[in-house]
Amino acid sequence: MARIVVERSFDTPQSDADMQRVADRERPCLAAYNATWKRSLLSADRLRMVCEYEAGDAETMRRIQREAQAQFDRIWVGDVIE
Repeated sequence: MARIVVERSFDTPQSDADMQRVADRERPCLAAYNATWKRSLLSADRLRMVCEYEAGDAETMRRIQREAQAQFDRIWVGDVIE
């Protein structure tokens, strides 16, 4: 499985309820494609977010995001450096 980064930007600050709605739509799509959410970082102004997933490839993650109607700017494969 690859580590996939999803970059998001928003026109208005996102509330916890906004993020929960997307997560609820995304959950069944992740399961259907055998992908896993790892973590998300939300900017202090709530206008930008970076999410990390494990999935087969970036195109699979694009498909998941589209099916879940989750807005994204870029999706790319990355390596974890610890």
